[in-house]
Amino acid sequence: MRFRVCSDVGGTFSDLFVFDENNGEWNIFKAFTVPRRPSDGIMAGLRQAADHYGLTLDGFLRDCVSLVHGSTVALNALLEGKVAKVGLICTRGFRDILTTREQGRSEPFLWKTDYPDPFVPRYLTLPVTERVNSEGGVEIPLNEDEVRAAVRQLRDYGVQAIAVALLWSITNGDHERRIEAIVREEWPEVPVVLSSQLNPILREYRRTSSTVVNASLLEVIRTYVSDLQAQLSDNGYARPLSLVTSAGGIASVQDMMERPIYSINSGPSMAPIAGQTTVAMEQGIDNVLVVDMGGTSFDVSVVQDGKINLSREIVMGGCFLGVDLVDSRSVGSGGGSIARVDAGGLVHVGPESAGANPGPAFYGRGGTRPTVSDADLVLGYLNTEAFARGGTPLDPALSAAAIEEHVAKPLGIDVAQAAFTMWSTVNNDMQAAMQDLAISRGIDLRDFVVVSGGGAAGMHIQAMAMELGIRELIIPKAAGVLSAYGGAFADLVKEYSAIAFVESNRFDFAGVNALLASLEESAVAFLDGHGIDAADRRLEYYAEARYPEQIWELPVPLRTGRIADQAQLDALVADFHDIHERMYAVKDPSQPIECLHWKVRAIGATPKPAIRKLPFGGEGADHALKGTRKAFFNDLGGFVDAAVYDGTRLTCGNRIEGPAVIEEPTTTVVVMPGTAMTVSEYGSYVSRFD
Repeated sequence: MRFRVCSDVGGTFSDLFVFDENNGEWNIFKAFTVPRRPSDGIMAGLRQAADHYGLTLDGFLRDCVSLVHGSTVALNALLEGKVAKVGLICTRGFRDILTTREQGRSEPFLWKTDYPDPFVPRYLTLPVTERVNSEGGVEIPLNEDEVRAAVRQLRDYGVQAIAVALLWSITNGDHERRIEAIVREEWPEVPVVLSSQLNPILREYRRTSSTVVNASLLEVIRTYVSDLQAQLSDNGYARPLSLVTSAGGIASVQDMMERPIYSINSGPSMAPIAGQTTVAMEQGIDNVLVVDMGGTSFDVSVVQDGKINLSREIVMGGCFLGVDLVDSRSVGSGGGSIARVDAGGLVHVGPESAGANPGPAFYGRGGTRPTVSDADLVLGYLNTEAFARGGTPLDPALSAAAIEEHVAKPLGIDVAQAAFTMWSTVNNDMQAAMQDLAISRGIDLRDFVVVSGGGAAGMHIQAMAMELGIRELIIPKAAGVLSAYGGAFADLVKEYSAIAFVESNRFDFAGVNALLASLEESAVAFLDGHGIDAADRRLEYYAEARYPEQIWELPVPLRTGRIADQAQLDALVADFHDIHERMYAVKDPSQPIECLHWKVRAIGATPKPAIRKLPFGGEGADHALKGTRKAFFNDLGGFVDAAVYDGTRLTCGNRIEGPAVIEEPTTTVVVMPGTAMTVSEYGSYVSRFD
């Protein structure tokens, strides 16, 4: 056994990162994504890898130690509405929770605006008589006859899964569990999801929303993962498949099939792991802004104080997901994003994308509208043979024709200026996403190192970084497959949580510590079940707290696994004040705090690739110079001769001064005039700005 593989299915390409344990070397591979059967794109990438190593696909897969996988399959299904038909059983009187949500309309003062359509239609949302109070007491017993009638009605309606979300089931889940038992008696084969087991949080809308979304994705993920497993097994892979979660950890296939909501955006969730790993290896810095520009989108995430920021405020497909996911901002600004000119003469880029089929115009696969990558080619940044390794040379005439027709003519400018306008527009959109995330997290971008990845990012990120006042930029050697690279360093992670409302000025030490002990027991059992050695495991403890009468809570790491005395409670309160100030620029130490949620995160360390350092080669880079070509730089008045370097021949210490282009097998880096990039000991391209 010698290979560790991580794969990532994106909107345009399916990426692979392959690490060879025998010699410490790694390679990256790309294949076109196959939307109708995403596992085919992964298998195509694996065949590329097998060919590269001179092996059959069967031989390559038999030599794989591990295979980690992330994708946007669940996200795409949710956005496109290609999910299972779900029935919802709820508490009587709360049938419209998915319609009224938390404040109903997105614009509550626009009275003529309709309420949004609920994720589960009202006719499939069936109430039953029962009531549990906030302390867990039973106010009204469960009417089991109504439950049986509801299950039979949902079966007649042809639902494919049943979600159960009752009021205050988070304090007493007996009624939900009894409903599940009745469903098993009445309709044994239908999948059932209980809100009290999936996502035991306050706020019944978010808990209900996460439950129905999870139920709707059960069949999608089971079908997809089963197909991928079957293809891998049929071709020689005999080890367990690991799946990346949307919170940036690894889960087993069984866990993900039961909780597919955690697979939403699992591919992009690997990018901050890559950013964190890159900076940790290069500099040991804890504050990182990670950007990933792929074929269809531009994603931004943050690593702050050494931790990947998570959020339960994520909305996708019009639904609050209500579970912890990597906190990111995403805009439809990728290499395949399509440009258009509106009636007022303004240029827009994205969110519509050419995707993998037909792709940008330059592929000659039927695409006739201009994409960002077409603009990059016309500007001279992309090599017409850049993708010839994959059998797809690029045709600049097709790109120029598309830009001429859809952008240059409507604006009354030449093709080069039109391409530059597209390039500038998409840069502005991506900068806005970076600023939006920074503002929401209360951070100053000037204090963060930016790690950039994605096949298209290298042609845009340096100009954006300078515009935003960023001081340091790192483009990893594996930038073209940033998420797949990150997945190779992900750990096994699972979170356990429960609710207990306590106030710091009358704290229930015994109750909280008993709850933490229970969560810890579950976390330890999880790690035991996966055979994680004691030296490779750790537990993280959190409280979610707020000031009195606030609506939202902030996660506060606990310094120890228990709050045993007043000193440890004081530390928790002080940490909350500091986190509140960092987030909102204000704190009130005179106020007590309220703690609502308690969490224990189980983390099992996995074997990591040991990336080899490059030998030092000095500043000179002439040995990697391929020649020059005309490239467009507006500040220099248009097209100029730019030096072109072969990135595979560069080594540690080499310095590239702009204007220049660095060509890697799966990405291209543009060095802007007046700047420079230096190759680090791990092969990353580093720019520092004064």
